[in-house]
Amino acid sequence: MIPFFRKYLSALIFPILWTLIIAILCCLPGKMIPNEAGFKIPNFDKLVHMGLFGGFVFLWGLYASNHISNQRLLLLFFFIFFVISSFYGYSMELVQRCCIVGRDYDLADIIADLIGAGIAYGLCNLTLLEPAEKKTTNPHR
Repeated sequence: MIPFFRKYLSALIFPILWTLIIAILCCLPGKMIPNEAGFKIPNFDKLVHMGLFGGFVFLWGLYASNHISNQRLLLLFFFIFFVISSFYGYSMELVQRCCIVGRDYDLADIIADLIGAGIAYGLCNLTLLEPAEKKTTNPHR
């Protein structure tokens, strides 16, 4: 699955578009957010937040992994994307509280953003870093 992502989703356009999609969705007025009675899943919006900000970290990490070969530097970039995602999620909640009609500040949304970004940070470390070369030592040689 990762080779598929590397091949088709590692272009710069994907993380930029995802970043813009997050801004658009978080800045929608409250009346534009669907409220379907038949589609009530408890805390579904928290899953959406996890996916949005996890996607942010993963797509930026995917882009970086195709352009940075130094594994230590790449690991640093993964962490930087996690931190940026965390600030971005918090900032979007502040924007909703101050500037968007029908939206409010929700600490649970921020926690969901952090969880999604953290999961994606872990996935980046597990799937996008090249495995360390195993040193083979044979005591009989």
